[in-house]
Amino acid sequence: MGPSPAGSGRLPDNIAYFARALRAAGVPVGPGDVIDAVEAVQATAIGSREDFYWTLHAVLVRRREHSALFAEAFRLFWRRRDLIEKMIAQMSPVAPDKAPRQDPNPGALRVQEALSPKAERPKPRITDEDLTTVTLSVSQAEVLKAKDFAQMSAEEVAQARRLIAGLRLPDDATRTRRFEARPRGRIDPRRSFQRTVRAGGAIDLAFRAPRERPPPIVALCDISGSMAEYSRLFLHFLHALSEQRRVHSFVFATRLTNITRELTRRDPDEALTRASARAQDWEGGTRIAEALHLFNRHWSRRVLGGGAVVLLFTDGLEREVTPELTHEMDRLRRSCRRLVWLNPLLRFEGFSARASGIRAMLPHVDDFRPIHSLSAMADLCRALGAHQPRGREPKAWLREAG
Repeated sequence: MGPSPAGSGRLPDNIAYFARALRAAGVPVGPGDVIDAVEAVQATAIGSREDFYWTLHAVLVRRREHSALFAEAFRLFWRRRDLIEKMIAQMSPVAPDKAPRQDPNPGALRVQEALSPKAERPKPRITDEDLTTVTLSVSQAEVLKAKDFAQMSAEEVAQARRLIAGLRLPDDATRTRRFEARPRGRIDPRRSFQRTVRAGGAIDLAFRAPRERPPPIVALCDISGSMAEYSRLFLHFLHALSEQRRVHSFVFATRLTNITRELTRRDPDEALTRASARAQDWEGGTRIAEALHLFNRHWSRRVLGGGAVVLLFTDGLEREVTPELTHEMDRLRRSCRRLVWLNPLLRFEGFSARASGIRAMLPHVDDFRPIHSLSAMADLCRALGAHQPRGREPKAWLREAG
């Protein structure tokens, strides 16, 4: 792309169409943003494709979680030749491909839907045979629950958020060290003495029993670049849980950030917007050992009381595996009642615990679960119950990997 005035040709119109596609894909872009983008392109005297990309990115992208959508939209929209060739290839008969299936890029489905407007089709007549086929087919809700978050369209993501808000945790109340008044139980000497004095000497016994309440949940969420398509919906999940019990939420990539207060906002979108603004390292690198060290040193004594359950949400792909990672995982496991590792990589059937970071962390967790779909989240809610059977033994993954 050579340098050219922004006002010449059809570049302003193309920028407007590009902004419209971003808005359809879920990126909030308004008419004022389009004008600012055109003026920015004109002011910077674009000389390369990379300069053009980052100029539009600086104007049209305000949230870190929208960067993946912008990148995919830019790749497709400003390469119309590649897009047309893909559309022709889809309409033409081809020989079956024996190459291994590859998952689409993050946000690719939402961007392709935005760039391909839906054509209105006449409604077909429904026959008895069609009704039988629909009855025997799997419902859309069941398909959505099993679908990978990274392959959802914008409309499916919105439906997933509503379903996440309806998830409920089981009643897994546990005994605490504190007591409360009960009609039966152990004798409460202090209250018994007070009631006896008020009764004029007649013995009136009072009883107490250990207080029961659900254990708090402490979530450590990886927001690095490799987890971008899953971390946002997982934060929606934490927001829904915070309405049912105490939840302490932390995010980390290259640093550790406490976003518990931000997720207490009633509106989930406002809560995630505030959390995104507070976490400055969104979609950065991954430093799991350092994040766990900061948590164990500054936060573990504050939030891990009352038999807390820790949800560790990460893929375990640490940049540099050192003995510190093993030490911090062991310390975290000893400080909580239960440590559950949620890893999106388990969505792959051929997953094997061969990465050094995963092998260093697995011996110190109580449960190892996938977290890539709505059904996986529902299974996690059931598994958090006090009497629910746990999943596969985490150390079995190490034995299989050899």
